[in-house]
Amino acid sequence: MIETIEKSGLRTGLSEFHAELADFSEFGAKTIVERRNFGETIVPVYQNEFWTAKQRDGHSIHEISYRACYKPQLPRFFIERLTRKNDVVYDPFLGRGTTLIEATLLGRLVVGNDVNPLSEILTAPRLSPPNIFEISKRLDEVCLEKISCDDSELLVFFNHQTLSEILAWRSYFTERRQNNKFDKIDAWIEMVACNRLTGHSKGFFSVYTLPPNQAASVKSQQRINEKRKQTPEYRNTKEIIYRKSHQLLRNKLSPNYGQNPFQINIGSANSTPEIKNETIDLIVTSPPFLDVVNYRQDNWLRMWMANAEIEEHSCWQIKNLNDWLDKMKSSLREFYRVLKSSGTIAFEVGEVQKGNLLLENEIVKIASEVGFVADCILINAQNFTKTANCWGVKNNEAGTNTNRIVILTKNESSNFAFYKPRPTSSFQQPTLF
Repeated sequence: MIETIEKSGLRTGLSEFHAELADFSEFGAKTIVERRNFGETIVPVYQNEFWTAKQRDGHSIHEISYRACYKPQLPRFFIERLTRKNDVVYDPFLGRGTTLIEATLLGRLVVGNDVNPLSEILTAPRLSPPNIFEISKRLDEVCLEKISCDDSELLVFFNHQTLSEILAWRSYFTERRQNNKFDKIDAWIEMVACNRLTGHSKGFFSVYTLPPNQAASVKSQQRINEKRKQTPEYRNTKEIIYRKSHQLLRNKLSPNYGQNPFQINIGSANSTPEIKNETIDLIVTSPPFLDVVNYRQDNWLRMWMANAEIEEHSCWQIKNLNDWLDKMKSSLREFYRVLKSSGTIAFEVGEVQKGNLLLENEIVKIASEVGFVADCILINAQNFTKTANCWGVKNNEAGTNTNRIVILTKNESSNFAFYKPRPTSSFQQPTLF
């Protein structure tokens, strides 16, 4: 049951975090404050636009496409308010690395985890990037040997000369790794090459196809080519990699950015022995959606490019709610182990089944079974997103516009640390790792 309550009646005993949420009006709207009853527990719910819906409003280094990723403003909102400099921020479902990148920009230490090795390939180079001059020099130095590929099925995506260059890049990365010469410049180029494989403009290696975060199958691309009466044109891979690198690095980075140690594990979120007990200050994450995204299928071409493999059933794409909740509960147990007693989790679940199934309620219930307390629920409702426009979905329908975040703590008093956002000061070298 959800019932609206007066904000004035809710303020007594609120933490500063709750008070800010209740009074939030940065984007012109007033917060809708409700409460939800979970047996004897009442959880406050705050609905507003808490971060901007504008596209590309974050730092340019975030601009790597990945399916079902959230905006950098989401983790920033919680990192600024619930951590201090040099605190440790963790994302157990890493994806493209948005939480880790944003936390690093804010001077925090970071830990990431994902079962998909592509997450490390897309994230690690941006946590310690080379400069554009180093990238340009390496691109000039690499000789792309011509590799015959006329009978390849990948020619539905790429011109034969472009595909020859792509195969040469794969061979180059493999050889560099085998000879222990693969460095952060190579890692950066590989990351950009993976990101530029397929898309719907001349800024990609491919002919016109699906957006870069969702690779078409060979048969699907054949149909696209026939419908559009198109054939792949030559794309200069070095020029495209350079242009994308320049775009990613166009916003200034702190002189200390990239100097911090970071940790990325490849494995299931419910088993992370690499992370010590009670070492994490804040977890900001979004788990695999319920029966929506096939991460393995969407990234098949990027995985091929990076010579990366993933077991068929290791990526969670779960159709049954109870099975999904079992996976979430096992992950939450592991989060409880690694989180400090003063730590906080911002657990984003989005919408499913056109909003008829409120996953945030389900998370509140199972989290209590492993020792967490739901401090509050945030519903970030926005008026426009690029996703809604691309798929022809009306705003605030089908889960395209609303982030739903459950705030979990170990402390039933809910007096977790709250820090008002303030201008970034000079970064101090961390000593925790």
